[in-house]
Amino acid sequence: MLRVYGSAKSRALRTLWMVGELGLEYDHKDYLPRAPETKAPEFRALNANGRVPVIDDDGFILSESMAINFYLAKKHGSPLYPSDPKNEALALQWSLWETDRVDRQIVNYVRHSKELPAAERKADIADALWKEVSESFGVLENALGKSQWLAGPQFSVGDLNVAAALYRALSLDTSKWPKVQAWLNRCW
Repeated sequence: MLRVYGSAKSRALRTLWMVGELGLEYDHKDYLPRAPETKAPEFRALNANGRVPVIDDDGFILSESMAINFYLAKKHGSPLYPSDPKNEALALQWSLWETDRVDRQIVNYVRHSKELPAAERKADIADALWKEVSESFGVLENALGKSQWLAGPQFSVGDLNVAAALYRALSLDTSKWPKVQAWLNRCW
């Protein structure tokens, strides 16, 4: 049986969304990032980095949410995994783009603008990160002006991987990017 390690309050959200889309039965270990469970020798044997998510698929251990999602979609023959090599490449491109251009930027922007106690927030960091997030949203807005989805004619693992990271956008004013808003609503 598939076991998923990681909380929905982490990048494991992507993996939990994927197993839901695939309708898979699974055992869930709801571990938060840096929780004591992730420091235990048993968990470190699964992922020496001590990070979530991790899956155990009948003895096949895999970490990193993007890799997990591509693996699960392909293994289960899901239409979420593009069959056309060009769309497969686009799904990979957008997934990797998200990790480089959006993930940490939006996490740290939200921390320094909303989540941290006011005394710990740094406005200069928030401003610099918002500039980066805005540029990335502009890139996404432009791409979604050409196609309803990121990697072909339908919702795919590429859309899921990017949209999962942008759940934080629910608390942001994204009205400047109407195509991004509409796409996020379609994905979610």
